[in-house]
Amino acid sequence: MSAARGRVRIGISGWRYAPWRGVFYPQGLAQRRELEYASRCFHSIEINGTFYSLQRPESFRLWRDETPEEFVFAVKGSRYLTHMKRLKDIDTPLASFFAQGLLALGPKLGPILWQLPPHFHFNAERLRSFFQMLPTNTSEAATLARRREVSLMKGRSVLSARGDHRLRHALEVRHESFLVPECTALLREFNVALVVADTARKFPFVGDVTADFVYVRLHGDEELYASGYGEQALDDWARRIRAWRSGGVPSDVPRIERARPERRPRDVYCYFDNDAKVRAPFDARGLMRRLGG
Repeated sequence: MSAARGRVRIGISGWRYAPWRGVFYPQGLAQRRELEYASRCFHSIEINGTFYSLQRPESFRLWRDETPEEFVFAVKGSRYLTHMKRLKDIDTPLASFFAQGLLALGPKLGPILWQLPPHFHFNAERLRSFFQMLPTNTSEAATLARRREVSLMKGRSVLSARGDHRLRHALEVRHESFLVPECTALLREFNVALVVADTARKFPFVGDVTADFVYVRLHGDEELYASGYGEQALDDWARRIRAWRSGGVPSDVPRIERARPERRPRDVYCYFDNDAKVRAPFDARGLMRRLGG
């Protein structure tokens, strides 16, 4: 009998990029069918538009209906909350984020990614307050969504969940001050995954397992958002993902803490964000092949 393993989902960050047309997307494919096409190539995709602005409920419904049954979206948290408000006084904006239509995705709503700006220093009190506000399931998210901004009252919100399932959250940090055991302990307390981010050595690269899943973002190993991953690099990432999904930790990814986490299977979500030179979709395919996808 084979050892228990978590589920692995390999995908891309976003799907609507003009340089991809005629290179990754077939020549002549209508733009409105790009998500339909990409969702048949990958297990999951990050929705990036939610980082820049609130989206409309009909968009989430359309994305849900255009993708296969087992497909999952990761959703990037609003920069208004992380970069502008810096996680302070965000009660109503956070409610509006969840009211914009996330719940319309139903079971296709996967992890929610919260990316902090490079100048955001570790603040345990502020992080704890933020984590305490985050819904852990879709019922809690619906309750939170009802406290949305008044401007979203009519036809601009989704306030009920399609079924009830748990929600996962991941935190991508970009300042060295987070590389302390106090941070990983706080993440574990709230089951928030510390994102393993490969950023061409520009931002912290650590692989501490702080949740019941692992979230990986590959932004480029030599040039941020641009460089692709060669054969050896993809081999290395496949080996690391095999370790995480079987409950281990890869020996070549730095960790803040020396202690190893409890050994248990974990789901792994991995997204390629090196989209500038049309490398992301092909690198994602290469990693999928190595993992039997």
